[in-house]
Amino acid sequence: MTPRTTDWWRHAAIYQVYPRSFADGNGDGIGDLTGVRNRLDYLKELGIEAIWFSPWYLTPMADAGYDVTDFRQIDPRFGTLADADALIGEAHERGIRIIVDVIPNHVSHEHEWFLKALAATHGSPERDLFWFRDGRGENGELPPNEWQSIFGGPAWTRLPDGQWYLHLFAPEQPDLNWRNPLVHSEYEDILRFWFDRGVDGIRVDSAAMCGKDPELPDFDHSGLPDPHPYVDLDINHDIYRGWRAVADSYPDPRALIGEVWLADPARFARYLRADELHAAFNFDFLGCAWDASALRTVIDQTLSVHATVAAPSTWVLSNHDVTRHVTRYGRPDTSTAAGIRQYNPIVDEDLGRRRARAAALLTLSLPGAVYIYQGEELGLPEVEDIPADRRDDPIYHRTGGKDPGRDGCRVPLPWSGTKAPYGFGPDDAARPWLPQPAAWAGLSVAAQEPDPASMLNLYRAALALRAERQDLGDGPIQWLPAPEGVLAYRRGTDFTCLVNLSGTPVALPGDHAVLLASHPLDGNQLPNDTSVWLRTV
Repeated sequence: MTPRTTDWWRHAAIYQVYPRSFADGNGDGIGDLTGVRNRLDYLKELGIEAIWFSPWYLTPMADAGYDVTDFRQIDPRFGTLADADALIGEAHERGIRIIVDVIPNHVSHEHEWFLKALAATHGSPERDLFWFRDGRGENGELPPNEWQSIFGGPAWTRLPDGQWYLHLFAPEQPDLNWRNPLVHSEYEDILRFWFDRGVDGIRVDSAAMCGKDPELPDFDHSGLPDPHPYVDLDINHDIYRGWRAVADSYPDPRALIGEVWLADPARFARYLRADELHAAFNFDFLGCAWDASALRTVIDQTLSVHATVAAPSTWVLSNHDVTRHVTRYGRPDTSTAAGIRQYNPIVDEDLGRRRARAAALLTLSLPGAVYIYQGEELGLPEVEDIPADRRDDPIYHRTGGKDPGRDGCRVPLPWSGTKAPYGFGPDDAARPWLPQPAAWAGLSVAAQEPDPASMLNLYRAALALRAERQDLGDGPIQWLPAPEGVLAYRRGTDFTCLVNLSGTPVALPGDHAVLLASHPLDGNQLPNDTSVWLRTV
């Protein structure tokens, strides 16, 4: 693998590990750090340059670990701090960097700060670390305002002493008050704690939601008001300038990568200014329909917006919060926004996997960094038939099942064998925390490795070529003339990617050598829903 620049976040192939579902090392049915350590060679062979870990901290697990009790401890379900140190070291020995999740908007209701706030009086310094307020109504029986939780239901919970506290997510996740300087200093120290242990980057959860309007005004939830009382407030930029100063204080480059859901490109770009975050996830691309014109527009807009602040673009097809793209791309109505979580209509899984293969070559050849969610290299679909009593996501429970939640994309990976648990843990392991489908035997790592045409080997080949070529990753792109419904672009001097979404086969250009194709070519014809990488003159 040829290194490009020390600014690795600008071009790296980054793999998201959802720890509970990657690999179970101790046999309790839950993925853990030992399981990841046992599979580091798999990730190295895949061609991964960095691993982003969803939260591994001490947690009561009310929201899959995004409710943190202590950012300086590893949850016993995942292992110990010594296991994390060993994992970081062993990954570095393989040339793999480590990114950890940090959640600044809220903590767990079992966090030391919140427990002290519950024991304190109204108006106390302990309560000022959160958003405690008196209620409305004759006896304070109504919430302080009409804000709604992102997970469904009201965003306020009342305490026995009569006050209410704010939680934009679950009640077990009280929101922090970032107008209190103690919150700033605590989080900057958390960053130093992990950077000192060798962590290379921080993924910032819900990065645009930390600040709150202290007046807590009501607003119309059917739209996005401007200004919004808790989305994209200016205080957020003060937070990340402080974090950037911490990251820049280390001799080896440390990166800050934001989860920034904003519709306004100019507002989005502000988070990527030179003294704030290094990169942010590209949700417009993730949510784009499988349509050539729509994809071209999103790619152009992405590159244009990032160019205004000299930041690298990022490309991602799936993550732990959205329906897996094999299933999304298998919907009959391809105009549906891909990132929406919903119970899916009729899905053609073969079509979805074919388009996912084509999308992989598109994504891996665009300028910037690429993020791969665990299992997408296996072509895993969304699991939609999880029994209600096995579902874990608070979104499902707080909406009474109207929203299917995110469990379907979090099902443990299949590694080997012909039946569940497919090598997820030892032979005598407990059943996995979420059930695996009976039809997954053919999708396991062991089943795909000997098949040169498998999704796994497509990803391995594409990532190997991407690493070999200096003109992939960060850098310029040149669009080429192409028939309607076809994307065609050049990277560097002799690399061309074509993606056919036209509905009919199209001819390949004259002088070329095929480097890689997502589906077998028909002579000199590129079939529909197929991508090809070419060396062209």
